[in-house]
Amino acid sequence: MAETSRTTGAGELGNQPRKSSWRYIGPGIVVAATGVGAGDLVATLIAGSKFGYTLMWAAVIGCLVKISLAEAVGRWHLATGRTLFDGWRTLGGWTTAYFAVYVVIWGFVYGATAMSSSALPLVALFPDGPGLKVWAILTGLTGLVFVWFNRYAVFEKAMTVLVGVMFVVVVYVAIRVAPDMGAAFAGLLPVLPDGSLVYTLGLIGGVGGTITMAAYGYWVNAKGWSGPSWMKVMRIDNRIAYITTGIFVVAMLIVGAELLHASQIALTKGDKGLIDLGDILEDRFGAATAKLFLVGFFAASFSSLIGVWHGVSLMFADFVERFRTSRGAPAKEAGAVETESAGSASTEAVVRQERSLPFRAYLLWLTFPPMTLLWLDEPFGLVIGYGVLGAFFMPFLALTLLWLLNSGRTPREWRNGWLSNGMLGAAGLLFVVLCVQQVRDLPW
Repeated sequence: MAETSRTTGAGELGNQPRKSSWRYIGPGIVVAATGVGAGDLVATLIAGSKFGYTLMWAAVIGCLVKISLAEAVGRWHLATGRTLFDGWRTLGGWTTAYFAVYVVIWGFVYGATAMSSSALPLVALFPDGPGLKVWAILTGLTGLVFVWFNRYAVFEKAMTVLVGVMFVVVVYVAIRVAPDMGAAFAGLLPVLPDGSLVYTLGLIGGVGGTITMAAYGYWVNAKGWSGPSWMKVMRIDNRIAYITTGIFVVAMLIVGAELLHASQIALTKGDKGLIDLGDILEDRFGAATAKLFLVGFFAASFSSLIGVWHGVSLMFADFVERFRTSRGAPAKEAGAVETESAGSASTEAVVRQERSLPFRAYLLWLTFPPMTLLWLDEPFGLVIGYGVLGAFFMPFLALTLLWLLNSGRTPREWRNGWLSNGMLGAAGLLFVVLCVQQVRDLPW
């Protein structure tokens, strides 16, 4: 069934049914870039340093899992004309309670993490400049101002540039270390070396998997895609984005395998591991390559920062609108959304949402309160709450998508088939295992 959209994005064609075209891609690049942060790249490097090319197959499977999850999110938005939070709300009040607690605690801790991560490569690039805390504050304020004053179209272009920088740098470094292609292809055969289970699960489920995956549908709406006629475009967009992510992961595994595994060099866990890698690259290939890598490190970190500042703020604004509507309070933005394209948030509605009080309030929440954590050790209870809620989010996303897309809430034509059910079911099981692992490893 071909439908037409009542709204169009910049440069799009009237009200004709949309056909798949690479020229329309954008939201997928945004969600993939946001989900791949510095910590994810370090985890991949460490996996490569410990097991060489052996876990290459896990990186490929992880890419397929993310494609399935993001496709399900986008399909829900386009097929039903409802936002993801609107869907969650139909499953019961427990989803509202969980999300309300999660988004407040997660945003507080993540804000400090994102600012520190973006500041690390700047400190290394400009050793005579201000210290880590000042750079962290400056990156947070830059993200705030950028998202506050720009709409989605400009945001998408900036994210595309940052992805381009990440891609060029990571692939360049992987080529410089001279990969063993025979060993790389051999790594596509599923093998589990002793002690590799946690790293394998992390490669499949961790890289590119955050709350921002749930924001994909909101960026689809912001792009102006509305209705099932955009389904093919969304799927092309999603696949290109996560294939690009897969190339990032494979390239970082190659760097870990060739540069670290053979030399038995250990990296610091967390974002500082990339500073270690910069030092190693400088010793091996010179200062120019090391500085180029630090620029790529900054692009990876800062793209995650502004992606969260924009995407999760959109989700929070939608959460507030739906909550107010359910309580009988007037909500102009929510009303506008419901009257456009059978409830789908059009570009104009998203623009109104970007200017709304809840959107901007969450932007401020992500930026200013977390700055206190730059001077203080993170409170023990906050770390525990953040870890538990964060561990539960990806199982929550996968399993609620299974529920929504197999029920009468979704038009029959766009409900899950056997492949989607299999992939989402496997993802849900995987994320439950990862959740248990993360909760068990918390510093109780």
